Amino acid sequence: MSRQRLMALLTTLAVALGLALVVPLASTASAAATCAGAWNSSSVYTGGTSASYNSHNWQAKWWTQGETPGAAGVWADQGACGGSGGTGGSCDYPAWTAGHAYVAGDVVKYTDGNYYVAEHDNPGYDPVISTWYWDPYSCNGGGGPTTPPSNGSFVVSEAQFNQMFPNRNSFYTYSGLTAALSAYPGFATTGSDTVKKQEAAAFLANVSHETGGLVYIVEQNTANYSHYCDATQPYGCPAGQSAYYGRGPIQLSWNFNYKAAGDALGIDLLHNPNLVQTDSAIAWKTGLWYWNTQNGPGTMTPHNAMVNGAGFGETIRSINGSIECNGGNPAQVQSRINAYQSFVSILGVPAGNNLSC
Repeated sequence: MSRQRLMALLTTLAVALGLALVVPLASTASAAATCAGAWNSSSVYTGGTSASYNSHNWQAKWWTQGETPGAAGVWADQGACGGSGGTGGSCDYPAWTAGHAYVAGDVVKYTDGNYYVAEHDNPGYDPVISTWYWDPYSCNGGGGPTTPPSNGSFVVSEAQFNQMFPNRNSFYTYSGLTAALSAYPGFATTGSDTVKKQEAAAFLANVSHETGGLVYIVEQNTANYSHYCDATQPYGCPAGQSAYYGRGPIQLSWNFNYKAAGDALGIDLLHNPNLVQTDSAIAWKTGLWYWNTQNGPGTMTPHNAMVNGAGFGETIRSINGSIECNGGNPAQVQSRINAYQSFVSILGVPAGNNLSC
């Protein structure tokens, strides 16, 4: 008797007896979704277009090029695709190996049992201490990793960012900034909504002052370039005597600052300082590194100054207070204050107290 006739007979019998017929589904389980065209780093994707990467389909939220699916918030994970990512699968990514060269998008299994995906190319940095990995990137039990956290909740929208910096250099992208936020998750996410927006405005106001409104990527006075090598440091200046000039949104300078920032971020900036002027996300990360971890000539980090109520003036002191504060250069201090007041106005929050230093 054929399977069709048998099912018909069983159905008739079940109805006559008032029973519900349960049909086994093991042999009819749906296959994983068909994979879209493979992602290509040189291709341009607009919002709504799809690409496959690491056996998952991904959909672009907005225009993107060169941003790896799974490592950039622009991509939304649409689930496993092809034959290797079905509901019965399991993670089979290789174990992480120290010193092995990884490229953006590589997923590794760490010794703690979690999975981590490289956000950038790197020479085997430890996933647990390096901000070049999503932390953690654990499997969802369905044969693939979960979607990395999105930075879409940043308190400054792209439209507001563009309003703040109408003449900015194209290097300083909004996507570069939001991609960098994962390095310091407490930035602009601590305290009330007002405090979050005040901190974002304070950071961007100081950045605006340092870069002429996000116009300058590197220090303009080339005569100073050779001054930023402290040869007394045991690691010296391997990139060259004149390689550690100001770069990026906070104008990172000196070999010891490149070393410290690179160590904190899991990037070898001591040997590759040019990354700060060629990779927008790295540039923004160095600015956030200083903001969240360095006291400078002040008594607290700029981050702590804003979230603990010390006020915008203390952020100036931490960045350039030895030159500008206490009457050193009141015009420069006022320039920073003006930018801050403009930005909090755009964000719709008050400036708070203690604006000057």
